[in-house]
Amino acid sequence: TRFLDDGRIELDTNPVERAIRPVALGRKNHLFAGSDGGAERWAILCSLIETAKLNGVEPYAYLADILQRMADGYPANRLGDLLP
Repeated sequence: TRFLDDGRIELDTNPVERAIRPVALGRKNHLFAGSDGGAERWAILCSLIETAKLNGVEPYAYLADILQRMADGYPANRLGDLLP
């Protein structure tokens, strides 16, 4: 019912389903993440990549940029500012 309050929200979930299809297709491989921590990190990375795509940001360039900023000493308390 949220689409009734916000006209920007799509009535269907097709864009989201298309975005997560590659992740769903690799589900068998993802079962072997090595550990619960590895699986959690994989989920975070997939979420970042798909969020970047949905916001029109090229994922490789985005990840390269934020990793370089972090290596250059970007303040840890402001990492939320780097989300796509």
